[in-house]
Amino acid sequence: MSGDEQCEFARSGGARRAAERRTERPEERRRAVLRAADGVRIEAVYEPCAGTRVPGKRDGTDDAGPDAIVLAHGFSGSVDRPALRRAARVFAQYGAVITFSFRGHGRSGGHSTVGDREVLDLAAAVRWARSLGHVRVTTVGFSMGGSVVVRHGALYRPYGAFADARADGEGAPAAHEGRTGARSGTDFSAHADAVVAVSAPARWYYRGTAPMRRLHWVVQRPVGRLVSRYGLRTRIHPHDWDPVPLSPVAAAPALAPTPLLVVHGDQDPYFPLDHPRSLAAAADPAYTELWTVPGFGHAENAAAPALLHRIGDWIGARSRTAPAARHDGSRTTDG
Repeated sequence: MSGDEQCEFARSGGARRAAERRTERPEERRRAVLRAADGVRIEAVYEPCAGTRVPGKRDGTDDAGPDAIVLAHGFSGSVDRPALRRAARVFAQYGAVITFSFRGHGRSGGHSTVGDREVLDLAAAVRWARSLGHVRVTTVGFSMGGSVVVRHGALYRPYGAFADARADGEGAPAAHEGRTGARSGTDFSAHADAVVAVSAPARWYYRGTAPMRRLHWVVQRPVGRLVSRYGLRTRIHPHDWDPVPLSPVAAAPALAPTPLLVVHGDQDPYFPLDHPRSLAAAADPAYTELWTVPGFGHAENAAAPALLHRIGDWIGARSRTAPAARHDGSRTTDG
């Protein structure tokens, strides 16, 4: 089967699924305005599959995957920023791609909560992907977006599989998410089938590097938020978190059996290597991989095409080895 034929098969969902779902996937790029669960408007863009690296079918009946990849940008990014568009072009070779602007960014409404309520924005994008007929959805987040995809993966579980997951020894993650309003186990269309966190923080309030100290000044000071609004084009919510949301490292144990890939550069100026190592150590080792990438800096702005292709290959491998929402897991590596 040629690349274009494989992509067409991925878009159609296969004869059996097409007959069941009766949903035709878009053939052209389209923009949309989504609504997060709390009513905030979220701008989003859908890119159809380019068809050059779509993985083959696992058997004669199921569809090819990864089907759809949802990209979550870092703080001060947006759907139209060149780095995110470059990443979208690469990932479109592996499946359809949805990009969006978090609240307070780009043309989306609301104000940034710097990783808290942003899980609702990501859930809206994943839900849109499934509404377009995509059976399998992978979330890929960069920096702040990396923290969001980890927390989203813990809060939105397939088939209500949240069950007895314990995130921090005190209780299930949902108990810590009152401000976010995410409801695990009730919205099965918003879950991810695989999660990739690139340059993500493991914990909140980290000030150990100069860039993070500057970021805290921007977020927590009125003049900093003014600079962010007009200099970074990012509108920040003026109030502190209340309650403090579950941290990524506390959410990570609840992801299994969803595969998790943690990617981090040894030249990251924001978060040193103890962050990705903490995330990987907290997650289930049977379903987690950690890549420490030599020479890589921070997030989408520093991600070279070769690294993005490597991530795309990982996503494709997960699609070939595990049916949607019923994962067999992934091998733990460090490299």
